[in-house]
Amino acid sequence: MKLHLVDATFELFRAYYSRPPRRAPDGRPVSAVQGLLDSMLSLLREPDVTHIGAATDHVIESWRNDLFPGYKSSEGVDPDLLAQFDDAERALEALGMPVWAMVEDEADDAIAAAIHRFGSDPLVEQIIICSVDKDLGQLVDGSRIVLRDRMRRVTYDEAGIIGKFGVAPASIPDYLALVGDSSDGFPGLPGWGAKSAAAVLARWKHLEAIPASALDWEIALRNASRLAATLDQQRGEAILYRRLATLNRDADIAVTPTLDALRWHGVRRNPFMALCDELGFDTVRERVHRWAE
Repeated sequence: MKLHLVDATFELFRAYYSRPPRRAPDGRPVSAVQGLLDSMLSLLREPDVTHIGAATDHVIESWRNDLFPGYKSSEGVDPDLLAQFDDAERALEALGMPVWAMVEDEADDAIAAAIHRFGSDPLVEQIIICSVDKDLGQLVDGSRIVLRDRMRRVTYDEAGIIGKFGVAPASIPDYLALVGDSSDGFPGLPGWGAKSAAAVLARWKHLEAIPASALDWEIALRNASRLAATLDQQRGEAILYRRLATLNRDADIAVTPTLDALRWHGVRRNPFMALCDELGFDTVRERVHRWAE
């Protein structure tokens, strides 16, 4: 069987910015929730979706904000989007999907923890991470754990991650530490870009292994001496940024103790119909192809 793990925060953000505003009968914003439901109902129609879990950032902040004040937060996020997280989680639960609503950790950490917990189960033939978040590339393993861009219908296995970033999955946190991640709010090191980081890490894998002198890098790279000096001077910052980019495989997902708890049995009729009535989703209910018995 295949295990699908959904980055529902990504789905919610994408739906919010790709759809016109819509409000429920009581006036609250619901366009992103409807987009999330449409996307998940489409996913659940795929014949290989038998086991599934979804993760959300119930609060945007996490332990990473304590490590680095500039890390992403709810500041600047449209209040109409933030207001939809509770309804989004209710909608996922009504669909019959286990939901990891993260508070101390982030949605990506929940996905990492689920892979850590269920990835070695012999019943799991493949794990498909439904997201385009580059952080999640560190979880890819061969063709058994893959990252799927559902919008573009592209799946990245380990070779795909190397082709996209120039480094193996295990080096993704180091790569992000050097180049930065604007979506997460940390800058990387000055002068380091995607090509230089990929070239150095393709040879040395991790920050600690990179020689202090560019003369020992064993690769031809323009501005190598300047990059080496920057890394030497800001190695502490780079290590911190890598910590921010490294997913917590021990995140608490105790709400789903067994693989069987991830089996999808169908949409929960009563909660789903009540949610559609409450939010004014007259057409969404017509898309359900399987009800839970």
